[in-house]
Amino acid sequence: MRWWSVANFVSNAGTWMQLTVQNLLVLQITGSAAATGLSMSVQAAPALLISVFGGAAVDRWPRRLTAAVSQALLGTIAFVTALMVALDRLDVTSLMVLAAITGVVATVDGPACSLLGNDLVPADDVPSAIGVGALVHQAGRLTGAALAGVTVGFLGTAAAYAANGLSFLFVASVIPFLRPAKGAVKHAATARPRDALSVREGLAFFARRPRLLALAGVTGVSAVFGRNYQLTLAVLVTGPLAGGAGSFGTVSTVLAAGGIVGAVLGARLRRPSVRVVGALAAAGGLLQVVAGMSPSLAVLLVMVLPMAVVESVSDTAGTAVLQTDPPAHMRGRVLGVWGSIGTVWSLGGPPALGLLMELAGARGALVVGGLVIAGAIGAGHVLHGRRPVEAVAVRGGDTEAPARAALGTAA
Repeated sequence: MRWWSVANFVSNAGTWMQLTVQNLLVLQITGSAAATGLSMSVQAAPALLISVFGGAAVDRWPRRLTAAVSQALLGTIAFVTALMVALDRLDVTSLMVLAAITGVVATVDGPACSLLGNDLVPADDVPSAIGVGALVHQAGRLTGAALAGVTVGFLGTAAAYAANGLSFLFVASVIPFLRPAKGAVKHAATARPRDALSVREGLAFFARRPRLLALAGVTGVSAVFGRNYQLTLAVLVTGPLAGGAGSFGTVSTVLAAGGIVGAVLGARLRRPSVRVVGALAAAGGLLQVVAGMSPSLAVLLVMVLPMAVVESVSDTAGTAVLQTDPPAHMRGRVLGVWGSIGTVWSLGGPPALGLLMELAGARGALVVGGLVIAGAIGAGHVLHGRRPVEAVAVRGGDTEAPARAALGTAA
């Protein structure tokens, strides 16, 4: 697990290095902000359309081999892009094609690497392993963004893509030496009949799992009406609070620091649940309301830190539920379904929030969005609390109803 964490740190740093320079590269080639947005959408589109198939592949194929091959393919794409940039042969068409291929490979690589990390620790330690992964992600993000400026300044844009390619190959070279921990959940896909590994089976399982649907609802309302702090806080800082780019840079740094603290705290959760995720998301919504009413930048900075901490812990807890609630042979497909749902939120959330800011302003968007998050989660909790009682009353002598009620409470 330590080797896997080091490899993931290197990979995350390389990925964020590339992402930092990619938008600038598109702008440099096209001179169009619309083309920049289109390139991001092209890379995200495969996750929306075929994530469920990528998750099914992860359940069907050997996990270590799948992760190693997908990492090697992503590294190859990065090297090809670096070569084309260095030779000045990268145009809009080739850029879009490479972005689409990257998105397709990522639909398999994401769930494969996530679940591979869980295989390296005993089942009881999976929530902690996921927390460590979140911490590695945040640290890699900060490191990659910092290295991007240095790399491009001294070696050029192509070097950032080449460095990302090397980071993928490093991960691929580590994977063959990883061994599952004693007591780890076994990946039982190869022992299952082929029809039990279908995409339809994964979709049906997700739809029948109340706690996964509840997790999707909590995460969805939070993603649409909150979370996009790089958008809402940027408008708040540069608008009503009369700050500049430097002020927003300070806010972004505090957000990143809070994310790291939250990842550390999230790693200490031994029994994460949907109820914990909902409570944290509602608390984040209320903190967002207070942040929206901040009279000064200093007050906003005080509020931003706990907002980021709560968001990070909530994300870590939600990821732990998502990766541990389904049986081992279904987890790839569940993550595939989640990838499609998450892409809808990531593509639809910013425009919806932007429209809300047009109507209510930056402060109004934060306040209204936070109240919607807290109100929706609170209403869901009340309705969920009533359902088991009603079920017992209606069924009368149904001896299974209390067990179902207890199961719902455990969620």
